[in-house]
Amino acid sequence: MEKKTGVYICSGCDIDKAVDTAELEKVATKEYKVPFCKTHPFLCSQEGIQLLKDDQKNEGVNCFVIAACSKRYHQSDFDMGPDTIVIRAPIREQVAWILEPRDAEGKVNEDTQMAAADYLRMYTSTVRVTHVPEPYLQEKTDKSIAVIGGGVAGMTAAVEAAKAGYQVNLIEKEDHLGGFALSYKSIIPTEPPFENLMSNNISGIIAETEGLKNITIHKSSTVASIAGEPGAFQVKLNNAAGTEFPAGAVVMASGATPYDASKLTDLGIAHDNVISSIEFEEMAKTGAITRKDGKPAKSVVFIQCAGSRDEKHLPYCSTTCCMTSLKQAAYVRELDSEAKAIIVYRDMRTPGQYEAFYRKQQDDPGVFMTKGTVVAVNEDPDKRISVDVDESLLGDKIQIQADLVVLALGQVPSTLQEGSILNLKYRQGPDLPDLKYGYPDSHFICFPYESRRTGIYAAGTVRQPMDNNFAVRDATGAALKAIQAVEMTVLGKRLHPRSGDLTFMSPDLSRCTDCKRCTEECPFGAIEENEKGTPLPKSARCRSCGICMGACPERVISFADYSISILSEMIKNIEIPEEDEEKPRIIAFICENDAMPALEQLAMNRDRVSPYVRFIPLRCLGGNNLVFVSDALSAGIDGMMYLGCKYGDDYQCHFIKGSELCNERLGKVQETIGRLSLEAERIQQFEVSMNDAPMLPKLIDEFMAELEDYGPNPFKGM
Repeated sequence: MEKKTGVYICSGCDIDKAVDTAELEKVATKEYKVPFCKTHPFLCSQEGIQLLKDDQKNEGVNCFVIAACSKRYHQSDFDMGPDTIVIRAPIREQVAWILEPRDAEGKVNEDTQMAAADYLRMYTSTVRVTHVPEPYLQEKTDKSIAVIGGGVAGMTAAVEAAKAGYQVNLIEKEDHLGGFALSYKSIIPTEPPFENLMSNNISGIIAETEGLKNITIHKSSTVASIAGEPGAFQVKLNNAAGTEFPAGAVVMASGATPYDASKLTDLGIAHDNVISSIEFEEMAKTGAITRKDGKPAKSVVFIQCAGSRDEKHLPYCSTTCCMTSLKQAAYVRELDSEAKAIIVYRDMRTPGQYEAFYRKQQDDPGVFMTKGTVVAVNEDPDKRISVDVDESLLGDKIQIQADLVVLALGQVPSTLQEGSILNLKYRQGPDLPDLKYGYPDSHFICFPYESRRTGIYAAGTVRQPMDNNFAVRDATGAALKAIQAVEMTVLGKRLHPRSGDLTFMSPDLSRCTDCKRCTEECPFGAIEENEKGTPLPKSARCRSCGICMGACPERVISFADYSISILSEMIKNIEIPEEDEEKPRIIAFICENDAMPALEQLAMNRDRVSPYVRFIPLRCLGGNNLVFVSDALSAGIDGMMYLGCKYGDDYQCHFIKGSELCNERLGKVQETIGRLSLEAERIQQFEVSMNDAPMLPKLIDEFMAELEDYGPNPFKGM
C-alpha cells in the first residue's frame, strides 16, 4: 500500500480554548512533511466528515491522522473504509480537557501546547509502521453450535440457538433429557406477584427441545475430544455410533451435583430423621412429609449452609440453598396445614424478585425463621431430633425439637465430579482453566459467559451456583454469545473484549528462537507449538490483547495496527526538554479497558493533571515489552507509570493475566536498572479501575513528587 497521509485537527469541544491549532499544523507539515494538514471546527460534523471524504476521493489520502477526541468516540463516523488507516490522536481528552487552557488574554499555556504537539508527533509518527488489518478467514467454517448437557441450561441454550436459525448438536450423557430438574416438585416463582410456587415445566422444555428440527440430540453420549478453533471445531463423541461433527462454537452446560451429604456427620446425617434437601424434594413429590418410620412429620427444621461457606466442605455460598429451603418450607405447609417449618440460617439470601416469596413465607404463621449457628444435632430415644443453636438473634442458646431435619446442600460443578467434560486437544490442557472452587474462570464482571477458551461458553450451574430460573437466563445469554462467535468468526473478526477487531498476532518465524514464552503466557490458548516448540498460531482463538507481543524477547510478534514498532515510535517521538528547563517527561502506559475510561471520565470532569505526563494506550498491560523501557530511558524519559487493572485472585483484567504478567516483567526491569545505578522506583505499576478517575491526579502528583527527589534521568541528552 502506497501511503498518502493527511492530518486533520479539530478545534471544537474547547480544543481551541487550550491550544494553538495553527502551530500544530506546522508540526505536521514541517516536521513530518505531511502533504495535507487542515483544521476544522467540528470534524465529527457532517461537513467535517465530508472534508475527509473529499480528500480521500480527490487527493488520494488513505492514511488519516485525526487530532481530536478519543478513539472511543465517533468510531463509525471516522471509518473511512477497509483500505484506509485511521489514527486517532486524543488531544481533547489528554490535552484540552485536563491541562491548563489559555489565560484571560488568550495566551496559550506553554506546557499545554507542548503536550498537544507531542501527541501529534506520537501518532503521526506511527503511520509509517501501521498497516491495514486484514481479516483472518479460515478455509472452511461451520456455523452450527454444540451444546454439552441436556438439563435446563443445555436445553434452553439449544432451543434459543435453534429458534435463531442455527443448527445445534445437543449432547447428553444420560439416555434422557431433563437433568436434575426432573426431581423438582415445584419451582420458585418467576411471574408477578412472585409469591406462589409454580409447576415444574421441565416436561414442556423437553418436548420443545425434541420437537425442533434443527436440534440433533445425542443421548447416552459424552465428548471424546474437541479440536480446532472457533468456526472450525471438530467434536468427537463417546457413543455407540462414534459420532463426529464440526461446530462453530460450544456451550458447556453440564450442570452441577449436590454436595455429598454423607460428609456432614457433624450435622447428624447418620441419624434416621436427618435427610438432605435432595431427599426432601423427592419425598415432597410423593405428596407426604414423613419420618423414616412413616409417621407424619409435624415439625421440620431446615439447616442452611449445610457444608457451604465452610472451609472443611464448600468454602463458597451456593446461592440457591436459602430459596430451596423457603420453597420446601412451603411444601410442609401446603401438604399439612398443621405442620410447622423452622429455618435456621446464617444469612438469608433472596435476590431480586425472590424477596416477595421470602416475605410470603415470613408472614406464614407456621413458618419460623431464626438466625443462628447450629452447634449440635442429636437423636433422641424416640428418634426425634434435637438441634442446638448458638448465636441466635436474641443472643441465647436455644434447642429445637423436630420430627425431621433437612440439610440444605450446596452445589459442586460437574467438572469436579465427572472429570474432563470437553477433552480439548489444546496445548494448555483438556479443560477450561478454573477458579479455586472448580468453576470456569472468566472475567466475572464484564464477560460472565466467556471462558478463557475463545468460542467456548459456560452456562448454568457449571459456571456458577444458580437455580433453575437463573439457569434459563444464563443459558440464553450463552447461546447469544455462541451465535456472536460463529458470525464474527466467519467474518474473520475478533471476539470479546475487542469485538470486531480485525487484527491477529502475526509472528516472523524466521527470527523465532522457539523459547515458548508466547505459547506459555497466552491466557487463551491461541498459540500451539510443533514438536520443536515453534509457535503455531490458532488465530480464531486470538483476542488481540498483545500479551504474546509483550512476552516475546526477540520482538517478532506484531499486529497490523498494534506493534512494538508502533509503540516505540510513539515513545521516541516525544520531545524531551533540556535538563535545565526543569520540565520532566513521564510516560503513562494505560490499559484501554480500565485506565483509559478512568482518564476520560477525569477529562469529562475537567480535572487537571500534570502537563509533563504523556499517555500511551495499551490494549492490555500484558502487551508491555521490556524494549519500551529501554527506548524510554535512552530517549531521556524520567519515569514510567503503568496504569491498569487489578491482578491476583480477584483480578479485574479483561485479558485475565495481563496486569499480573506486566508486574512480573517490571520486577525484572527494576532489578536491572537498579544495577545501572538508576532508581527502580522510576518505573512503577498502579492498579486503576474504571471508577478511579478521582484518584488519578493525586496518583500522578505523588509519582511526580517521588521523581523530583531522584532528579532527572541521567541518560537525558546522551
